[in-house]
Amino acid sequence: MAVKNVEYSEEQIQVLEGLDPVRKRPGMYIGSTDVKGLHHLAVEIVDNSIDEALAGYCNNVYVTINDDGSLTVEDDGRGIPCGIHKKEGVSAVEICLTKLHAGGKFGGGGYKISGGLHGVGLSCVNALSEWLKVEVFQDGSHHYQMYHRGIPDERLKIIGPADHTGTKVTFMPDAEIFETTEWEYERLKNRLREVAYLNKGINIVLKDNRDSRQRSETFCYEGGLAEFVENYNRSKNVIFPSPLYIDKSVKEGEIEVAIQFNDSYNEVVHAYANNINTEEGGAHLDGFKAALTKAINDYGHKVNLLKESEKLSGEDVREGLVAIISVKLENPQFEGQTKTKLGNSEMRTAVARVVGEELATFLEENPKEAKDLVLKSVTAQRARDAARKARELTRKGVLESASLPGKLADCSDRDPLHCEIYIVEGDSAGGTAKQGRDRRFQAILPLRGKILNVEKARLARALENEEIRSMITAFGCGIGDEFDESKLRYNRIICMTDADVDGSHIRILLITFFFRFMRPLIENGHVYIAQPPLYKITKNKQEYYAFDDAERDRTLDEIGTKGTEVSRYKGLGEMNAEQLWTTTMNPESRTMLKVTMEDAYEADAIVSLLMGDQPELRREFIVENAKLVDELDV
Repeated sequence: MAVKNVEYSEEQIQVLEGLDPVRKRPGMYIGSTDVKGLHHLAVEIVDNSIDEALAGYCNNVYVTINDDGSLTVEDDGRGIPCGIHKKEGVSAVEICLTKLHAGGKFGGGGYKISGGLHGVGLSCVNALSEWLKVEVFQDGSHHYQMYHRGIPDERLKIIGPADHTGTKVTFMPDAEIFETTEWEYERLKNRLREVAYLNKGINIVLKDNRDSRQRSETFCYEGGLAEFVENYNRSKNVIFPSPLYIDKSVKEGEIEVAIQFNDSYNEVVHAYANNINTEEGGAHLDGFKAALTKAINDYGHKVNLLKESEKLSGEDVREGLVAIISVKLENPQFEGQTKTKLGNSEMRTAVARVVGEELATFLEENPKEAKDLVLKSVTAQRARDAARKARELTRKGVLESASLPGKLADCSDRDPLHCEIYIVEGDSAGGTAKQGRDRRFQAILPLRGKILNVEKARLARALENEEIRSMITAFGCGIGDEFDESKLRYNRIICMTDADVDGSHIRILLITFFFRFMRPLIENGHVYIAQPPLYKITKNKQEYYAFDDAERDRTLDEIGTKGTEVSRYKGLGEMNAEQLWTTTMNPESRTMLKVTMEDAYEADAIVSLLMGDQPELRREFIVENAKLVDELDV
């Protein structure tokens, strides 16, 4: 029964002043306080510089990870206004840094196009930093102000002359707020590269000045989205050699689109509005898809590649498509605080009109490529019908048998949040895992041999593979466009294979399958890789386990080598049930790696490179990265 004697009066009503709301509830403003939220701080500052570029006043952005762990973002824009605000009585710089919903993006004429419309970016970064210093170069003067946890040490002051204009912000994330304050170079690189593609001609420099990690990269793409798409397709066989590139200004805003098809079976489409990745799409994406489907159908009917009664679906025409859509408009209406879906209905009509006209012209002027594209779409249609029938047969088989796969050892708990399934290599390891598991929440599904490499196969062929069908049935959530995460029977899907070349290959095949046909499993953190030990060390009937050579050596240094026996596990089947539970399956002692996907662009590219049908590109990758290998199992 609830306790009811808690006092609730006017004394319990709190008013959070200034930046206190941000420090009290940081997740409301930056999403989270984990590594993703940390890097969102950098994005907020960079976005301000990009807004300056969109306004036509900034050409260069410099992002530097400093050796003390702080981050500096500098641009050569106009600089934040330094004058005294008439109403507030302090500098405009201080207002931007200390007041929520303050800035030049609310219709005051400072910015025509902007991604940051809430006016909380700079002030949020300030609130969530242990310290922050801002430098503004403007009107021949170097302005400076220092803050600690959002509070200014002093007023904005001039500390010297300046021969250029711009803004420089250096900040140290607050360790009291964030779970980690360690900047990830690759994460920053991915975002900055994306921004450079979306804003052609802008020069962005990333530097890492930390002691052991000195490195630097520059991103500048004169070709804009066309280069973006070409890079996406660098490891694929393309249907037409150069992307169709559209860059038009219309009354609704600016529309930039790049389109190129390859011979794969996957669709890659990303949509942006004012440089913001609208992951849930919206009006601009709807307009693009409608125009693409209509143009290809119209051309197919016109040249008699399609019968009058035939009609290709959107899925059919988008097989093998790589497309980037970017729109810039004055008053974007995003659905929700996260800005993941564009709501401006006028952009649907505008994008559909522009893309439809340009694509129709392209198809007319390139009849060979156009024919190949229509025929590819027809083949995709037939394959999709075959896959639909295969899925129906799979479902029918499950219903008729009224049971899960025979080789599945299921758990007794029926709450998916508590449950996990181990995908195990072979019956031998499967038998040991079944004996060693906790039957309440751990299920075991052994695989016989290697599953199909789905990077080179359509869904219909994948569904012919018995091991793949067993996984689909066991997971319960469907596959492809029928995937439904709410029906997933296990919260964790754990790949547990031998620590050898074959085991690694099976893991890669599994991850490729999840990435291509069940991507939400990876996106939402359901896929893990078990880490079994490589060595068992025995001394005086005491057993120790080591997961790599370094841990083995440390253990031997501690216990001594005299009378010590070291054995290397060649496979999971060499462990008994108790050993497997202790080292690899016990939630209290096991080590697992979560499969994550921070950047879909990079993930798609690397999967295509390593699992595709261009061995020369794979060879180049191996040569370039061979020096990074510490251990080689041969």
